[in-house]
Amino acid sequence: MMHSMNTHFRMLTASAAMALILMAGAPAFAETPADTLVEGFAFDDIITMDPGEAFELSTAEITANTYSYLVRLDLNDTSKIVGDLAESWTVSDDGLTYTFKLKPGLTFASGNPITAEDVAYSFERVVKLDKSPAFILTQFGLTGDNIAEKAKATDANTFVFTVDKAYAPSFVLNCLTATVGSVVDKKLVLEHVAAVTPSDEYKYDNDFGNAWLKTGYAGSGAFKLREWRANEVIVLERNDNYAGEKTPLARVIYRHMKESSGQRLALENGDIDVARNLEPGDLEAVAKNADLASTSAPKGTVYYFSLNQKNPNLAKPEVAEAFKYLVDYDAIGSTLIKGIGEIHQTFLPKGVLGELDENPYKLDVAKAKELLAKAGLADGFTVTMDVRNTQPVTGIAESVQQTLAQANIKMEIIPGDGKQTLTKYRARTHDIYIGQWGQDYFDPNSNAETFTVNMDNSDEGTKTLAWRNAWEVPKEWTEQSKAALLEKDAAKRADMYKDLQKKVLENSPFVIIFQQTEVAGYSGKLKGFKLGPSFDTNYVWTVSKD
Repeated sequence: MMHSMNTHFRMLTASAAMALILMAGAPAFAETPADTLVEGFAFDDIITMDPGEAFELSTAEITANTYSYLVRLDLNDTSKIVGDLAESWTVSDDGLTYTFKLKPGLTFASGNPITAEDVAYSFERVVKLDKSPAFILTQFGLTGDNIAEKAKATDANTFVFTVDKAYAPSFVLNCLTATVGSVVDKKLVLEHVAAVTPSDEYKYDNDFGNAWLKTGYAGSGAFKLREWRANEVIVLERNDNYAGEKTPLARVIYRHMKESSGQRLALENGDIDVARNLEPGDLEAVAKNADLASTSAPKGTVYYFSLNQKNPNLAKPEVAEAFKYLVDYDAIGSTLIKGIGEIHQTFLPKGVLGELDENPYKLDVAKAKELLAKAGLADGFTVTMDVRNTQPVTGIAESVQQTLAQANIKMEIIPGDGKQTLTKYRARTHDIYIGQWGQDYFDPNSNAETFTVNMDNSDEGTKTLAWRNAWEVPKEWTEQSKAALLEKDAAKRADMYKDLQKKVLENSPFVIIFQQTEVAGYSGKLKGFKLGPSFDTNYVWTVSKD
């Protein structure tokens, strides 16, 4: 009885803290609780919290703080991998079999023990659900039919994973650090499995707990997910069963805040501890405030817009090239992304093996008009662009709208929240989409695959960015991308990616504009607040408050 009273009291305390924070706009309250971190963050892109389905940037950050993986990226050296649930691993001489030994005595937040069976089930549900991110695992030759044999527990502490080719081991291990590598509590998930009729949405006769996990939680991370209310709030609570060092904070609350100025004001007033979406002007103001601090980290995230090849005008190669000359990169760089990004026109971000640091395109309306005339579109045409209504993409879309108009292209901006624009993009019903692509794992293939591989251009095809834009990638480019995975010599592998980037730069429906520098303003009371090198390495378990 005592235990349940304590639990009840803790829940009340968390609810009270959350209520205070959600009312934080009220002038009477200007101090976040000492054991609670409150972040202002635009997370309207979140569609699901199920790690077997989630493929949004914001969700990945939450998952990384609430779930454990077999392995994680080493933040001290991003070329290395460290164990998370795995104590050690070996790779067979033929490069096909990976054997992981789990750390002993681990438990989920639920109290259930973590075993290799949970790892095997986590792999199985990703492959059989076959949602957007499944390809990160299925690219190793995994199917619903062979998964039981290829990803299995040989005893309670041993998980064996067999791949179809002798890939570079760093590539395989990096893939397991992606959100789909999250290990779920099999026993808990099975309690919430729903029977379904096999269909396009679900290939099997059950949903593997997908409906429940959209808002539920079955992890073992430093924090547990307590609540997510779309476009409103995410609440994380300390996981007392976590095997690692206990986090100093009792809870972390993300308040959905779209506007940079609103985040800055809330930070200055003490209503939030961290502002995550600051634009250049607000970032400058925070930097000048003695009570606040700011930090930045180059991210492996590129911003781009892409042209759907289902639109006959956009499918003309001269039109794609013309668009690359109709972006005012200099103006965007000096104003809209000042301090939060740098102009970057190739698909691999700086800091990744094989990056090609070349920016050959500049605004050149005359050249663009020449190309449009060649395509038989000298009088221009009308087109739409789907734009998430946050900065800097709104500002960039408006800038592009103006420069396109100089070449007689009338572009209508269709604004929507992250979920609306992404859903339309994934259905391939857009004309032009502007957005960002962050690496799912720290390896050049994460970007090379999505920008250069489209094995099946039918509406049921593999869900890469090339596929989303109905782009029939030249077969030899796809073959080169796949061959790079088997190249053990790092220098040769890098050259293969450099060559691919040159090709995509010159002949593709992608206009890549800049690489993100993530920034945050935060309260001077915080200790240990850091931004990681990727969108899923912004860990909050190290943070404490004075």
